[in-house]
Amino acid sequence: MTSPHHYKTAEEALQLVQSNHRVFLHGSAATPIRLINALIEQKHRLKNVELISITQQGVDLNSHELEGHFFINSLFVSKSNREAVNSNTGDYVPVFLSEIPLLFTRHILPLDVAIIQVSPPDKHGYCSLGTSIDIARSAIETARIVIAQVNPRMPRVHGDGFVPFSRFDAAVWVDEPLPEINYSNGSSEVTDKIGRLVADLVEDGATLQLGIGTIPDSVLKNLTNHKNLGLHTEMFSDGAIPLIKNGTINNSLKKKVNGYCVTSFLFGTKALYDFADDNPIIKALEVDYVNDPRILSLNPKVTAINSAIEIDLTGQVCSDSIGTYQYSGIGGQMDFIRGAALSEGGKPIIAMPSVTGKGVSRIVPFLKQGAGVVTTRGHIHWVVTEYGAVNLFGMNMEQRAKELIKIAHPTHREELEKQAYERFK
Repeated sequence: MTSPHHYKTAEEALQLVQSNHRVFLHGSAATPIRLINALIEQKHRLKNVELISITQQGVDLNSHELEGHFFINSLFVSKSNREAVNSNTGDYVPVFLSEIPLLFTRHILPLDVAIIQVSPPDKHGYCSLGTSIDIARSAIETARIVIAQVNPRMPRVHGDGFVPFSRFDAAVWVDEPLPEINYSNGSSEVTDKIGRLVADLVEDGATLQLGIGTIPDSVLKNLTNHKNLGLHTEMFSDGAIPLIKNGTINNSLKKKVNGYCVTSFLFGTKALYDFADDNPIIKALEVDYVNDPRILSLNPKVTAINSAIEIDLTGQVCSDSIGTYQYSGIGGQMDFIRGAALSEGGKPIIAMPSVTGKGVSRIVPFLKQGAGVVTTRGHIHWVVTEYGAVNLFGMNMEQRAKELIKIAHPTHREELEKQAYERFK
């Protein structure tokens, strides 16, 4: 264990960040909240610092007071930076999650500083990136300067996340709870029904990928009678724990990393972080491996479950913007949609409620002007709403429209049928 005199205050450590630097910020449950907030407090001495990250938790980068001091160049948009990205204090880089490490290693976005959160060093002097390996591994391998927030609450997770304490140019000791989210709290009758329909598509022996939100959590609750499932997923949440404990997920049939649950990051409650701590069944690996469609496709029956903001009648999927308003990002959706399609017996699935919270249909004649197509109509297969599941693969445009209208909300079907008739006659 490193002695306390190796640690600095946040204010001291952040003196390493200078104007015009490009700075990587660790994300999700590993967001180094104390260091990021301390960095914001130092804004008056800094100009034109570019902040690079995917999803952050527990911080707010949306303030107009950051203008001129920080520019938020986001690789995946979330609540912490959404307003900034849609203003003149930030922007968004459209990129597959699997390819973000290339931006660092190929020096397309060379990093001056990486600010990360890790577990305390073990007896060999190694810290763990804990809950979020994802793009952080390549960030610390390529950044000139690494500043670490060392937190005894960060689990020591097996896989690609071990980093020698000697790699850090400065370390700050912070004993604080990690950010948490409980997806089961947001469940509803609609998401429960979608969960059951998607679970019916999952075959015994399938390799699962689950995106973010209440629908994937609902799917997991409905898989207790399945057998020999595998987990190779971008994100690991609490819903998988009971299935691992009862043997439903045993990873026995996977071709890649057989016998282990593979993930890129973990995000959920403290129970999840405790479960992952020093648990040899979990391998948290770099995202350019976890999300590589070529690797994914070697596993059997890859069943990828992702969501969308809207889908047009030809099968174009928008899942990152509301018109021109950047809401989230491409993330790993296409990585897994393609990987599942190439897998023997695989099923790429887009699952979503038929309407928004305000009753607006998510199945639409045309995407909103300026909307981003994340999954193209050439890549789409299964679409699931609370009204059913349809497989669009191999269907022509008119057939697709008819199938999608079947699973649209009943109050919108007549209008969609009119629009389909106008388009396809």
